[in-house]
Amino acid sequence: MIRYIKSICLFIIFLQAHAAFAQIKVSKVDKKSIPKSTSYKGYIINAVRFTDNEGDHLVITTETGVSDTKGGEDGRDAELYAYLYNMKGNEAQLNWQTYDFVKDCPVDLEAQYIPNTFAITDLNKDGKAEVWLMYKTLCAGDISPGEMKIIMHEGSKKYAIRGQNKVRVVENQYDGGKYIFDEAFKNGPIQFKNYAQELWKKNIWGPKN
Repeated sequence: MIRYIKSICLFIIFLQAHAAFAQIKVSKVDKKSIPKSTSYKGYIINAVRFTDNEGDHLVITTETGVSDTKGGEDGRDAELYAYLYNMKGNEAQLNWQTYDFVKDCPVDLEAQYIPNTFAITDLNKDGKAEVWLMYKTLCAGDISPGEMKIIMHEGSKKYAIRGQNKVRVVENQYDGGKYIFDEAFKNGPIQFKNYAQELWKKNIWGPKN
């Protein structure tokens, strides 16, 4: 009986330790506190530091905003970046980078992260963080849906959903809203797919300007 009780106690301690280990500690980083060993383009939208079972990391997401196309052509450009650095103290080593853009657009142009969608999670409780990015790009001169994407990284593995936001063309007539999971999402943990579907559903109309 005593041996049984000891076994139960040890099992409970193991579960508590595992749960504590799996928690991801995330803190916001002020622009002035970003180590000089990093490099990024554009204006910072999010900057956070977090620790998981692979170590200490820094994530930076940026937008360049809209600018005239280089070379004097009649168009405008906009770019989006995201960077994950592995940190050792204040020394940073780039782990992965994402990049998307709209180039030489002569009409309405958008390239922006969707507010309140950036997140650091551990949905499958394995101690390895998931980094979520969601954004929209558009070059159109009429009422049209833009391209919308969810990009998620777990460690160095990338997951993606690609589709369009939804727009009302005329009363009771809509366009866009559909999306496609890539193979990583299709074959990955169900928690990832469920979270991504809810994120898309919540933001199907794109950024609320």
